[in-house]
Parts: sequence; C-alpha cells; structure tokens
Amino acid sequence: MNATIKLTKVGNSTGAVFPKELLALLRVGPGDTLYVSETPDGGVRLTACDPAFEAKMAAAEKIMREDRDILRVLAQ
Repeated sequence: MNATIKLTKVGNSTGAVFPKELLALLRVGPGDTLYVSETPDGGVRLTACDPAFEAKMAAAEKIMREDRDILRVLAQ
C-alpha cells in the first residue's frame, strides 16, 4: 500500500492526516497511540503496538516455555 500523509499545523505543533484505509490497516482511530521506531536501514516503522511491550512479552513467553514445570507447581 502506498499512501500520502499530509502534515498540517495544529496550534504550535504539526499534525498528520491519515487516509481511512491506512487507519483501518493499523486498526487505530482517533485518540489511539502510534509508535515510531527507526529501522536498521535508516527508515521508520509505524505501528499500533508498543515495541518495548512487545519485547517484554517475548521474553516472558520464552521464560514460560523454558520453566513450564516450575510455573505449574507454583500455580498450585
């Protein structure tokens, strides 16, 4: 998908106008938060998921897989 994002002045800040197709693709709407991260090739990545939370969840899932038996005992 190729989309054009228009920047507009909002008070002393700058806002962006996203096409509704892009909002639907990101599954976001007014009031939601978008996260921007830099990619290794110098570009940017725009996502509705917090990359820091994503990394923490991946670490937690790894621990849960490795220590499944210990967690089962603790849950009793």
